[in-house]
Amino acid sequence: MKYDPKSLQAEEFINDGEIQETLAYAEQNKANRPLIEGILEKAAQCKGLTHREAAVLLDCELEDVNRRVEELAIQIKERFYGRRIVLVAPLYLSNYCVNGCVYCPYHHQNKTITRKKLTQEEIRREVIALQDMGHKRLALETGEDPQNCPIEYVLESIRTIYSIKHKNGAIRRVNVNIAATTVENYRKLKEAEIGTYILFQETYHKENYEKLHPTGPKHNYAYHTEAMDRAMEGGIDDVGIGVLFGLDLYRYDFVGLLMHAEHLEAVHGVGPHTISVPRIRPADDINPEDFANSISDDMFAKIVALIRLAVPYTGMIISARESKKSRERVLQLGVSQIGGGSRTSVGGYEEPEPEDENSCQFDVSDNRTLDQVVDWLLRLGYIPSFCTACYREGRTGDRFMSLLKSGQIVNCCQPNALMTLKEYLEDYASPATREIGEQVIREELKKIPNEKVRRIAEEHISDIHGGRRDFRF
Repeated sequence: MKYDPKSLQAEEFINDGEIQETLAYAEQNKANRPLIEGILEKAAQCKGLTHREAAVLLDCELEDVNRRVEELAIQIKERFYGRRIVLVAPLYLSNYCVNGCVYCPYHHQNKTITRKKLTQEEIRREVIALQDMGHKRLALETGEDPQNCPIEYVLESIRTIYSIKHKNGAIRRVNVNIAATTVENYRKLKEAEIGTYILFQETYHKENYEKLHPTGPKHNYAYHTEAMDRAMEGGIDDVGIGVLFGLDLYRYDFVGLLMHAEHLEAVHGVGPHTISVPRIRPADDINPEDFANSISDDMFAKIVALIRLAVPYTGMIISARESKKSRERVLQLGVSQIGGGSRTSVGGYEEPEPEDENSCQFDVSDNRTLDQVVDWLLRLGYIPSFCTACYREGRTGDRFMSLLKSGQIVNCCQPNALMTLKEYLEDYASPATREIGEQVIREELKKIPNEKVRRIAEEHISDIHGGRRDFRF
């Protein structure tokens, strides 16, 4: 197999030979000062990095270079995303699964996990609970089971979620993280008005991928790896990729992840909308110590920083898998979306799961409520955002990327973030969170560069205080 980023065959655009050559090149050049300086200069111009350039920096152990990588990541994150952090919550619909994935407690041989599937009425109650917390954006999660969780069930659930209006609450964007499927089914998801389609590769090493997925449809490496191309063919132009760090050698998966982003750019003209960086966590019958390739907090932070340098325009997601300490460290290095008040059980928002039941996909490290997370972000100097305007205004795919690259997105994202924060403060925040949030809004309004946009945002924020909702640029 030859390497071809424009190919639609998985083993050509994620080519093992190319990855092995890249890893060898990185090892040979990890102390090559002239080369490294050139790579850093390219990164500083916000031009992104190739997978090979990023691999050199990943291997580099020079302390001054690693400091420079972090400094650049902070600058690039600030330039494109400012201090805005989008809040999202997962909603697990079902944990029935026919796959045999060795790292996931959903695997079909697990007899100790409690199997559940939410009814539409249960979904309604869960969504109301999420709305009462203040969430506006959800990520749907399911196991892969054509009988218990067919595409028709997912589509019905999306319709249910969008239909629920409770007090001032509404879910304005539903992202979907379900198993690889057909172009026809992706078209159905697009017609259902999903936001981003998310699918983690887990690992890009084909041989190890097949060992980690010994049985079930997910065993098919090519079908899984080529899913994003089918999704884009089906009309979904916002897709999210990621690997599960700790399953395989992180250097290999880091390179494969960037090659996947390059492939999407080469074929479809737009890279991934988001990249997720989960690490393996304990779960019902899963012990992370059984996997020998875990990465340290320092290496995890470096990977986040280098992804920001390599794909400066792509959003980055970190879930409640990570601790408060870990999340705080990587927020400034590149992360633009985080979970708040998350549950990984099937249900659990309306009422906590009973102690004698366990339907969770993984243990949550950060158990704080949404309000505690919002308050924390505000005190760190960030702007918690519940914005979904780009999706609802049609600013997706290449249209979103062109606005981001031109710098014009600031005249949309900044006021939209502040207006959705104001909604949260009015409807859901604790008194302490409301106090600091109002102060942040006053200060951040002054930073909107376009005077007309700033004036309109101020008027809308006043209207929100008067009871009106859902303004957007």
